[in-house]
Amino acid sequence: MTERARTLVVEDDPAVAVVHREFVESHPRFVVVGEARNGADALRLAAALRPDLVLLDLHLPDIGGLDVLRRLRLLPGPPVDVVATTAARELDSVRQAMAGGVVAYLVKPFSAAALRERLDEVWQRREDVRRAQDTLGQDEVDQLLAGPRSATALPPKGLSERSRTLVHEALVRLCADPSTGGPEGPTGPGAPDGRGGSGIRDASAVEVAEAVGMSRVSARRYLEHLVAEGHARVSPRYGATGRPENRYRPT
Repeated sequence: MTERARTLVVEDDPAVAVVHREFVESHPRFVVVGEARNGADALRLAAALRPDLVLLDLHLPDIGGLDVLRRLRLLPGPPVDVVATTAARELDSVRQAMAGGVVAYLVKPFSAAALRERLDEVWQRREDVRRAQDTLGQDEVDQLLAGPRSATALPPKGLSERSRTLVHEALVRLCADPSTGGPEGPTGPGAPDGRGGSGIRDASAVEVAEAVGMSRVSARRYLEHLVAEGHARVSPRYGATGRPENRYRPT
């Protein structure tokens, strides 16, 4: 079982803290390891527990949440992810929180679904960082800075984001182009032009390789990565020799 991300809830209202704890622990990848009612306790618990994530209220009775955020960045070890959970709607508060490196900003009151979406993003970002190499190329740097909302996970070692995009675009183009057997015309499992029962054409690694201008082996690696990401589907199709050929189509 995957280890869950350890979370510290910083909230001065006990009733709200209970709700936030329940929201977090309804997510299978996160667990609450501590609660703090003020800024001093938040810093003390963060130093002692070393959480992966802090849900941080910006309105605290002793130390302002933005000051707590700045001090969290001074703690030794890997930087903690921080999600601001606050009633503060002022532009200046949002800008300072962004400058302090929050990964999300939730305005109270928010729903469990809203927090869950942000937690999904936090988890995906953590996974992207975990899989990244020690030395990054420009594509990988752009990927991490863009975050999980606007980009997919980093390709495995040896695959580039640029080539992945070209392969995906070629697959979409091949499976939509009527001249190569698009959705018009007869369909069925035995259709000679590679269409499945849905009427959407599929394509082989050879066809994609020719469209992109790369080797069949490389094209297949990128296609399998797209399948793993959920951006493509694969199904075998048996030819005259009886040997199956993998056919791909975009989801």
